[in-house]
Amino acid sequence: MENKSDDNNAPEKTIFDAIGQGDFAEFKNILAQHKGDVNFFDENGMTALQHAAYKGNKDMVQLLLDRGADVNSGKHEYNYTALHFGALSGSSEVCKLLLDAGAKPTATNSVGRTASQMAAFVGNHHTVATINNYIPRSEIAYYSLPRGQQTEPYLPPILVDPLHKFVLGVNIHPVRLALNLQHITGLLDSADKASNVLEMLSKKEMTRGSDTNEVMAFKYHYLSYILREIHNIKDKQKPVEKDEKKHDIIEIFSKKLLKPGKDGVSLDLMDAFLKDCVREFPYRECTTFHQMVTSLTSKDPPPALTVINCTINGQRGFVDAIPYCSTCGEEKPAKKCSKCKSVQYCDRECQRLHWFVHKKACNRESSAPVASTNAKVNIDANELSSELQNLIAG
Repeated sequence: MENKSDDNNAPEKTIFDAIGQGDFAEFKNILAQHKGDVNFFDENGMTALQHAAYKGNKDMVQLLLDRGADVNSGKHEYNYTALHFGALSGSSEVCKLLLDAGAKPTATNSVGRTASQMAAFVGNHHTVATINNYIPRSEIAYYSLPRGQQTEPYLPPILVDPLHKFVLGVNIHPVRLALNLQHITGLLDSADKASNVLEMLSKKEMTRGSDTNEVMAFKYHYLSYILREIHNIKDKQKPVEKDEKKHDIIEIFSKKLLKPGKDGVSLDLMDAFLKDCVREFPYRECTTFHQMVTSLTSKDPPPALTVINCTINGQRGFVDAIPYCSTCGEEKPAKKCSKCKSVQYCDRECQRLHWFVHKKACNRESSAPVASTNAKVNIDANELSSELQNLIAG
């Protein structure tokens, strides 16, 4: 195969060794000395970029991309691309780098599977979501330029990157999306414009002909629906007098959805809100809409959030084994309630937002009878260390 060498000291051989050993310093040194093309192959038709992607090494991947590595090289004996290997590595960061560089998510290997499908096959669900939720920045940038008779664009250019970041988010829990808005500069203040652009993107996806992406069209609609609701809450707020406390619209939105129903557990308001979102999706003839409606109207329907999450991010197994933030649904949260240890949160903001729900259960659990003080107490060293770090961090 082209660009191969039998010389064991050739950069082709040494660079593959450095990647295999994860030796970034050596890899960087070899690449600095090699001034030629970096698109060389091993005996299986794998490029250095594909090897680095399979190892999940984002620094090596970035360096190779900077040197002009072909992100869509198709000489692998089983037609695996760099994105296939990145997906198998489980590194969402590597997949994002490859997608930004132009990797084709629809490319299939010799058994007809895309990178996303291969990631799902091996259980790399976060990687699946990263690939499935990806759109090029140019899709949004299109609306930042005046067209035809327009005197100003639909979206101010300064909001292209914030909206792109918002769309790429994998956690589609409405509270997490609302919290993200607080940290994305400018988007909250222009929620109405962003919402309109998202609906236009949804329509665009549904009119691509054979390239129509129904799932992405629904995600655009879903994000637009949430932005519109938050914008409506902001509009309804009365002007704040000098001595009045200003109400946080993100907190109002979040607590509305987190408020439990009559049974004290079910999130009925969130469920109704999300069902309305599905109901308002304008493309009712598409398969995605029919599948969601079928699930939501079944004899024992799952929560609407579960249906929407499965639609956008795909089905996944072993969900019961993964801990989630009780506020925003983020996986593997960093904190536990310091009082009862029974619920978990991403951070203090999530814990604060959920306290109005959790405080009753927390008080019951913390007031339960405790073991005799003479009994030997087992201390989890890792948990104690984590608590001390949280105290130090303030």
